[in-house]
Amino acid sequence: MIGIFDSGVGGMTVARAVEQVLPQRSIVYFGDVARTPYGSKSPETIQRYACQNTEFLLDKGAKLIIIACNSAASVAGDLLKKKYDVPIIEVISPAVKLATQKSRLGRIAVIGTRATINSKVYEKNISDLRPEATVFSQQCPLLVPLVEEGWLHKRETKMILRRYLHPLKVQSVDTLVLGCTHYPLLRHLIEPRIGAGVTVIDSSLAVAHELDEYLTKRPAFADTLSTSSTTHYYVSDRTETALNTAQRIFDRPVDLQQVSVTG
Repeated sequence: MIGIFDSGVGGMTVARAVEQVLPQRSIVYFGDVARTPYGSKSPETIQRYACQNTEFLLDKGAKLIIIACNSAASVAGDLLKKKYDVPIIEVISPAVKLATQKSRLGRIAVIGTRATINSKVYEKNISDLRPEATVFSQQCPLLVPLVEEGWLHKRETKMILRRYLHPLKVQSVDTLVLGCTHYPLLRHLIEPRIGAGVTVIDSSLAVAHELDEYLTKRPAFADTLSTSSTTHYYVSDRTETALNTAQRIFDRPVDLQQVSVTG
């Protein structure tokens, strides 16, 4: 079983992509709705939450973990890889690889939470793959709460996005990385405000293809994963907003089971 966790329901964009690319694989998902957003919290708190989330998924039978939260991946990814003896795939590396391949001029922008941007993990990873690239980063702390509240078409959301994206647009960036799995739900608002000539990188599909490649190269491990196509979606708070957002992502009703992972 493939385990996926996020700070909320935005990470279901990754789960949906995995369903599309690997429809035969079983998925167990945990969204920490009660404690979202992670991006405004300290690295120590995010690391503690990430460990609790991972242990919950392992207890549910996960044999591989996907960190579908950029904030958790940026400050807890290395810790999880050292602490747990299972394969761990995070959302940052696949998005970086795709961005460096797609960028024509090497002018790459990244938007994310405070924790993700402050970690400078995108700058480092992009520089490792494409040293001549210039990276422009922008904190967007209001976007996750707006997505979680379902404000996907509100005038206020459009105004906030315009404010966040303007400093990047004037830098003539040619590639924009959506450095949070909640942000694809705002892509319809982001693309016209960043400009028609800018390639927008959605990490969700990049992660799914990375997983497919990982399993293809390791058939013995892949054979240990369930192929029953079962899916289980757990949340730490079963809110109407979470239910509506999940349905919007999957284009179908999703059964969210409320659990507690604190410890």
